[in-house]
Amino acid sequence: MAGNKYILSIDQGTTSCRAIVFDPSGSVLGVGQKEFKQIFPKPSWVEHDAEEIIATQIECIKDAVKNARIKATDIAAIGITNQRETTVVWNKETGKPIYNAIVWQCRRTSEIAEDLKEKHVNMIREKTGLVPDAYFSGPKIQWILDNVDGARKLADQGKLLFGNIDSWLIWNLTEEKNHFTEPSNASRTMLFNIDDMKWDDELLSIIKVPKSMMPQVIPSNGNFGTIRKDLVGFSAPILADLGDQQSALFGQGCFKPGMAKCTYGTGSFLLANIGSKTKHTKGLLTTVAWQLKDEPAAYAFEGAIFVAGAAVQWLRDGLGIIESSEETEGLATSLKGNDGVYFVPALVGLGSPWWNSDVRGTITGLTRGTGRAHMARAALEAMAYQIRDVAEDMRSNGIDMSELRVDGGATKNGFMIQFQADVLDIPVVRALQVESTAWGVAALAGLSVGIFKSLEEIQNQWQQDVKVLPQTNRKDDYRGWQKALKSAFAGV
Repeated sequence: MAGNKYILSIDQGTTSCRAIVFDPSGSVLGVGQKEFKQIFPKPSWVEHDAEEIIATQIECIKDAVKNARIKATDIAAIGITNQRETTVVWNKETGKPIYNAIVWQCRRTSEIAEDLKEKHVNMIREKTGLVPDAYFSGPKIQWILDNVDGARKLADQGKLLFGNIDSWLIWNLTEEKNHFTEPSNASRTMLFNIDDMKWDDELLSIIKVPKSMMPQVIPSNGNFGTIRKDLVGFSAPILADLGDQQSALFGQGCFKPGMAKCTYGTGSFLLANIGSKTKHTKGLLTTVAWQLKDEPAAYAFEGAIFVAGAAVQWLRDGLGIIESSEETEGLATSLKGNDGVYFVPALVGLGSPWWNSDVRGTITGLTRGTGRAHMARAALEAMAYQIRDVAEDMRSNGIDMSELRVDGGATKNGFMIQFQADVLDIPVVRALQVESTAWGVAALAGLSVGIFKSLEEIQNQWQQDVKVLPQTNRKDDYRGWQKALKSAFAGV
């Protein structure tokens, strides 16, 4: 493929839609980004308007191509990466969703998940690599079918389709109206057997989801269809699809077992490549990283931490003690230490490695001398401590992590990434390519269309921006964190 061909990445996130045009070197030529509405019908319920997501994403694609100042006909391929677990159910005859998309953050299905945990936890972990939790798609589908008038009957008649956001985008944006997904997204539903690489009939029966609703699973670099020219103004093949965290793992070049990345956003997600065979451990998720055509799947351990940057947002919006997240670095470095103040940000329970939705946020070590600098520092330190908790679990399960590649907004915070290196006692490396998630699926699409010849070529293109080495022994700090965790669990 000629070197002047470009790749479009569709990056559909939790709070905004984005589209980015890359050249083969990974340089960003044009970006389109728009936020969309967050819907909170009840406390701990989170929804999106699925049709608004489509309309917003189309605008972003047009903006990205326009801003790139290229000929749309020079786009060789498209990749899609998406917020995972967010669930859409739609009528395949009308094309209309029968309910708002239920977002991955939504906790309305906690009772369904707890019932599954009591009865089937070991079977679900062995088949899917997941811990039963409201986080995943399966219980969300069940909730929609049981709570929307007439939904169960339509599903039994074969008239309803399910998709995570990737499938919803593919169905709406392709000329063929393909109902497709791929293994990294399928593995987030709690309905997909990650050894057989198929929808699991036993799980579908237990969670009460008709198989007719499920999308066809094809390789991550399969042909997902042709984007509709009448919607976006050009025609090009969609040749890659990955869930956002797996896409970041790919974009960070973590192609060998033991290589790990962490993305710091609203939550934080530590993924480590574990190779082509599944392994299971109580505290971590086992997920499909990707499956390339004619190759076995690659798997990853994942630590999913629900509150990272969201803790800083809470300091800003909930408590009003900072005006912007950028303030936190200066506040944290204004102190010589944390003075014994710890913040366990279990604002929606705790994810990996604890998987306890009943734990609530806890602040320990407060004195008359505690100020907002202590709170800012404690929120930043909590990001690093939670990653250490996950890393310890990975290390005990054979992952020899020699460095951690990082991306996401919080990695701009010099205090946080230095503290992370100290707490883990390994180098933390921030990539030069700041768009690791969008770039990952773009690189995979480039591999599909021949812009790249091999994974090695993509790996060789990866460059570091900053490498942060451990400087300070944080064993005592980490012991203090573990005591704070015990305090949080004491209230459960």
